[in-house]
Amino acid sequence: MATKIIYFTVNGRPEQAEFPMDCPAQDVKDLFRSAAEAGPHDILKLYNPKGNIINISPNLEPNSPNSCYKLEVVAADCNSEPLGAELAGALGFDLSSMEKRLQGLEKKILIEAGETPAVVYEMKKQVDSFREKLEKCLCCHICSSLEVSDEVRQYLKTPTFDNWQWEDAEIMVLLQVMYTDLDFIATFNIEPEVLQQFLFEVYRRYNNIPFHNFKHCFCVTQMMYGLIWLTDLRSKMDSVDLLIMLTSAVCHDLDHTGYNNAYQINARTELALRYNDISPLENHHCAVAFEILEKTESNIFRNLSMDQYKRIREGIIKCILATDMTRHNEILSKFKSILPAFDFTNKDHRDVLMMILIKVSDISNEARPMEVAEPWLDCLLQEFYNQSDVEKLEGLPVTPFMDRDKVTKPSSQTGFIRFVLLPLFIELANLFPCLEQHIIDPVRKALDYYTEMEKALERKKQNRAQSENTAKSKETAVGAQSAMGCHTDAGPEASKPDTQ
Repeated sequence: MATKIIYFTVNGRPEQAEFPMDCPAQDVKDLFRSAAEAGPHDILKLYNPKGNIINISPNLEPNSPNSCYKLEVVAADCNSEPLGAELAGALGFDLSSMEKRLQGLEKKILIEAGETPAVVYEMKKQVDSFREKLEKCLCCHICSSLEVSDEVRQYLKTPTFDNWQWEDAEIMVLLQVMYTDLDFIATFNIEPEVLQQFLFEVYRRYNNIPFHNFKHCFCVTQMMYGLIWLTDLRSKMDSVDLLIMLTSAVCHDLDHTGYNNAYQINARTELALRYNDISPLENHHCAVAFEILEKTESNIFRNLSMDQYKRIREGIIKCILATDMTRHNEILSKFKSILPAFDFTNKDHRDVLMMILIKVSDISNEARPMEVAEPWLDCLLQEFYNQSDVEKLEGLPVTPFMDRDKVTKPSSQTGFIRFVLLPLFIELANLFPCLEQHIIDPVRKALDYYTEMEKALERKKQNRAQSENTAKSKETAVGAQSAMGCHTDAGPEASKPDTQ
């Protein structure tokens, strides 16, 4: 088996890593983590001899001892329990133990008294408040200690950006970079501490679920950011529209439950009842976004005029509601109808383009390198399978493309790429031909990749069926021979006259 050797240094100490060419990406990262003696929550960064950050993956370019890469343990994830416990201990609190004791106390009181007293609710509220402050303190500490190089700033503008290399605290820094480099801070008088508080509140309101989480929020925002630069939208649209698009991407899946609109409606959830079965999730994401923006300390629009705020609110709602896939054909058809005479000075045209851009960003994973995109598909399928399992348990209609008994990894993608992704991306590239190489070529490669995977699975299935049929045929033949043998042995005996 062909192997690859990578030479690097850790704190000036020379190391080398050897792994198979087809080694899984996570195994490669674990190898480097082990070499750095880093914990599971530590953040690793690998730099090439030029000082540029590079992806820790099986695709690393082989090097020599004279051109070592440099591995650094930068910081630790602000959301890690060990860090939280460490800081809490330093402050004189053991937060996890406190929460466990409180839960035990609550159970005991419930058994004895039948209800939870107000004092316990108040204690829980104080613990939650302390945890929030602790998380914010950790994130702010990491954010203030990290510097973003010019190389990373340029990398951030490309669809090839690897989100898996970055932890949540760093992601918040990168989101701040986007607002800064698009001149939003200066243009809209956004105070840095308010932007940081806004992003922290956003981070808190994304749930810890397989796919629709804070990292997905970042990926969608980063793709939107990249598209703005690749298509030179800064020269075609005003700053308010760009601010609407970037902030819509940040907020587009806030407080997602991991169960889609079909489930919400079929299960008659609180969201479905509240929004009358009309885009319940997307309406909820909008509502949560403006809950955050209603707080003065996290309102990044607080220095804008009433007219500007009204326009931004209208635009964000329009963009987020456009991410409901049941409206896909409606929005794409509208875009195709205006495309031949598209006019950037026409507000209606710009509004449709903004909806198309957030839709493209929302489902853009397959435009990324395969080592970035494929783990996202695994996360998505996990969330899909979780939903179909719950639908079966609750006796609800099972969403066909989520059923683990019917859907395979490649089959989930080939149709989606062919009939949803490519038609959407191609229409956007008709307006911006420069996107052909950046988002369409990678998606075509992804389609080829999953088509081949699907064929391989089909061949494997056919071979298994053939083997089973062969085995059954052999069993049948052996059974027939045994039966014939028994009949032959019994024949002479059976033909003898009864002498009794």
